[in-house]
Amino acid sequence: MENLGYYCGSYGLIEDMKIPMNDRVCYFGDGVYDATYTANHMIFALDEHVDRFFRSAEQLNISVSFSKCELKKLLQDMVNKVDSPEQFLYWQVTRGTAIRNHAFPEPDIPSNLWIMIKPGGIKDIYQKFKLITVEDTRFFHCNIKTLNLLPNVIAKQKAVEAGCDEAVFHRGDRVTECAHSNISIINNGVLRTAPLDNLILPGITRGHLLDFCRENKIPVDESPFSLNDLMGADEVIVTSAGALCIAASEIDGISVGGKAPELLNILQQSALKKFQQDTCYNSCF
Repeated sequence: MENLGYYCGSYGLIEDMKIPMNDRVCYFGDGVYDATYTANHMIFALDEHVDRFFRSAEQLNISVSFSKCELKKLLQDMVNKVDSPEQFLYWQVTRGTAIRNHAFPEPDIPSNLWIMIKPGGIKDIYQKFKLITVEDTRFFHCNIKTLNLLPNVIAKQKAVEAGCDEAVFHRGDRVTECAHSNISIINNGVLRTAPLDNLILPGITRGHLLDFCRENKIPVDESPFSLNDLMGADEVIVTSAGALCIAASEIDGISVGGKAPELLNILQQSALKKFQQDTCYNSCF
């Protein structure tokens, strides 16, 4: 089987799955999601992604009708059913199925769990990204991994049309994050990344990057940085579950980075090691 879908207990090929029209996702995007990758049928950073998923649901008052352990077992069982050892694993929960109404449905309506698996692996960590900058016009709850991603979709499409890999959001002069990644910079031997406030997603791989810095005694500065800081940085680093730790070589057509290859290499090697360790064994299953 090349891909697999799941909806509230039903399994099937993704293209054959059917979703009720009254699932609140259809009208309101009323739900949260998370995603990661697998290798050797092992799930990368599973505990951290599941923890963030439950945090996001709690922040939107979505009552999840399953435990973290039940979800992790279900995800692993589904990963085992798909032939490809390298997979993109996605899951989301919505507030439930009810007649369209802006107000929440009755609390006894169960939430709906979706899972999707398709073949896919992480990107080549040593490639160089081309980026563009885009004004960040999203709402002020970017720390919640909601399904309301239209601004991110538009920004990513602008990047594609410009022949680039990712779009960097900024609010005025402050750099926040990318359309579907976090962004950090290295300057004068210090890694700088935006603080964990309501303007950025608390990226799992971003957290790993900070751990790698501490392990290697690389100073970290979690404070806002500007577009000028971004353009003048020694290195510009994009992180996500699929990209891990990829450096940028160009932003808005201007060459950037390439001035701290030793530090960059330390972080990239650490990211690869972390991925390989997570996906070579998993003591939970």
